[in-house]
Amino acid sequence: MEVFVIEGGHPLNGEVCISGAKNAVLGLIPAAILSGGSCKIENVPHINDVNKLIDILEKIGAEIYKEENTLIIDTSRHIAHDCSDFQEEMGKMRASYYLLGALLGRYRQAVVPLPGGCNIGDRPIDQHIKGFEALGANIKIEHGLVKMEADRLIGANIYLDVVSVGATINIMLAAVCAEGTTIIENAAKEPHIVDVANFLNLMGGSVRGAGTDTIRIKGTQGMYGCEYSVIPDQITTGTYMIAAAATGGNVLIKKAIPKHMEAVSAKLREMGVIIEESVDSLRVIGKRPLKAVRVKTLPYPGFPTDLQQPMAVLMTVASGNSTITETIFENRFKYIDELRKMGADVVINGRVASITGVEKLSGTKIAATDLRAGAAMVVAGLMADGETRISNIEHIDRGYENFESNIRELGGIIRRETP
Repeated sequence: MEVFVIEGGHPLNGEVCISGAKNAVLGLIPAAILSGGSCKIENVPHINDVNKLIDILEKIGAEIYKEENTLIIDTSRHIAHDCSDFQEEMGKMRASYYLLGALLGRYRQAVVPLPGGCNIGDRPIDQHIKGFEALGANIKIEHGLVKMEADRLIGANIYLDVVSVGATINIMLAAVCAEGTTIIENAAKEPHIVDVANFLNLMGGSVRGAGTDTIRIKGTQGMYGCEYSVIPDQITTGTYMIAAAATGGNVLIKKAIPKHMEAVSAKLREMGVIIEESVDSLRVIGKRPLKAVRVKTLPYPGFPTDLQQPMAVLMTVASGNSTITETIFENRFKYIDELRKMGADVVINGRVASITGVEKLSGTKIAATDLRAGAAMVVAGLMADGETRISNIEHIDRGYENFESNIRELGGIIRRETP
């Protein structure tokens, strides 16, 4: 198993370009099934989750051509609606559940293994199922498989009991090919929801209101191929912003969307970090001492749960007492034990982490407990005194393109080793 070895104490300086959004492209790739033709998707990140999803689509019948950061997905041939033979592959990633909506929309039937992904708490798919049933699907879950079929899909009014990005996208995928109009209320508003909606509209769909809590979808039977470019990754942007602040660096983050980062920028400024915005870039200048803050994770446009862990790392060296409240996932503080090994002073009480700032963290052996916690451990290593060795870095490879090479180009000292 590979590890990252980091020598801390070196400020990050320079420029970094943000890759395409992981959470967007993992919805766009299955959505291409609905076209029944050829879709060209640009700005696709080179990450393991994307590679796994491409492999799954090829196995069920899609022809996919890759060239640098561009994918051409041809689904004109028959795509297998029964994915039960790929239970092991699909069980390793969360986004495989988007095949449910895409296959149901195109074929009115789907058999897809229950999804996997990071163990960060309870992540049921009950809201997905509620939406599919409202559209007319009959659903059974047995032997680890979700089995769905429908004679017809008919538009419906669907109120999500909890704000769910996955359910919002999945219902959109199925409803875009249903008869009549579907209204999703209490819908998620994340930027990648808008990205998937724009992609569906370019394929001939009619999705309105994406980015608000009410989405209206007028069903169509005439989907076709298109060309599309994925938005920049909001979470990758935030990770580099926090890394620059943590190391006292000066980093220009290019090909970003500052509007998507408002909640993060506000908290960093509150801590004393300087942030300069332009149309498609952010400059982050770390300052000391950092001030303690209070953060609560919320659905977009609130502070993103996927940046909770890197933000907590930054708080460990802020003067005073900070708190971070996790409202999305109940089991997202596993990484705190790793920070304590580095000298962090953190007390967990339910969903609240109380952090008393220390002068500095100390490098040691730690592990990545999930994708975003892995990125947080890298930030911790960069700001720590001495050497940090991070194991389980396969989590990080799932979601960050060229992470260690980008860090090196910014002046961080990081290498990948096989023990």
